[in-house]
Amino acid sequence: MREIQFREALREAMNEEMRKDENIYLMGEEVAEYNGAYKVSQGMLDEFGAKRVIDTPISELGFAGIGIGSAMNGLRPIIEFMTFNFSLVAIDQIINGAAKMMSMSGGQFSVPAVFRGPTGNAGMLSSQHSQCFENWYANCPGLKVVVPSTPYDAKGLLKSAILDPDPVIFMESELMYGDKGQVPEEEYYLEIGKANIVKEGTDVTLVGFGKIMKVVNAAAAELEKEGVSAEVIDLRSVRPIDYPAIIESVKKTNRLVIVEESWPLGSIATEIAFKVQKDAFDYLDAPILRITGGDVPLPYAPTLIQEYLPNADRVVKAVKDVMYAKK
Repeated sequence: MREIQFREALREAMNEEMRKDENIYLMGEEVAEYNGAYKVSQGMLDEFGAKRVIDTPISELGFAGIGIGSAMNGLRPIIEFMTFNFSLVAIDQIINGAAKMMSMSGGQFSVPAVFRGPTGNAGMLSSQHSQCFENWYANCPGLKVVVPSTPYDAKGLLKSAILDPDPVIFMESELMYGDKGQVPEEEYYLEIGKANIVKEGTDVTLVGFGKIMKVVNAAAAELEKEGVSAEVIDLRSVRPIDYPAIIESVKKTNRLVIVEESWPLGSIATEIAFKVQKDAFDYLDAPILRITGGDVPLPYAPTLIQEYLPNADRVVKAVKDVMYAKK
């Protein structure tokens, strides 16, 4: 094991798979000459050349469509959006093209493409550059949606996403690219759709994904000091969701708090809450609570951003509310 940055883990995943298969290529804004907007693709142009690490115009609709067409014809594109806020320009290609092609072609065409880039708040970028669209893409059959939280997960999940026969939305964060974590020297893959039990516990289940896991883990550590044993689940992907892992945990702890950065209406947290009350209602000793971002466009001011985003104090309070709720 060695400690590397999140961006380095992503780069290793792409490099390893591109060395094995010449049909895999990377395309997006500034991925080549500039080495990536966040230096994820540092040095890849030098190794693989301009035919496999391709700079594009500022035209997400165009290069997403090119990637989908190439995937239908035997290539495996990795399409980088500088931010998933810009993916809205290409959403017709992703939703009506990539996600539907297998179904509408009667199984004749698959689209083995990865659409990757940062999502959510990145600090004082205001409302148009700070949105979370995980739940939008997770609502579309035909897509898989992966949201890693550590360098270890980023590498193993991206390698699996690149080899997946279906289109994968792979969502990262500008605030995580510099994060360091333990990653094995040897090659490995992580299964898409299988959650990670980060910490076992007995009193309450905490569920999150992506960079919000920093908040969840901080809350669990604080609760531990106060004698509350929290089981922490990192979903890793939000389509598919590992419902069995969540339900088995709730059967043990009898309480559930879900933490998510996105808006509350139609959120991943809402879907999980419904599924748990449907399949594990008799095991619940308290109402399910969720902590989400504010139901407003994300502000620019740092003080307002702090009020908008979930934090460890809010999670700790929610846990205490479910711990001491009247049955």
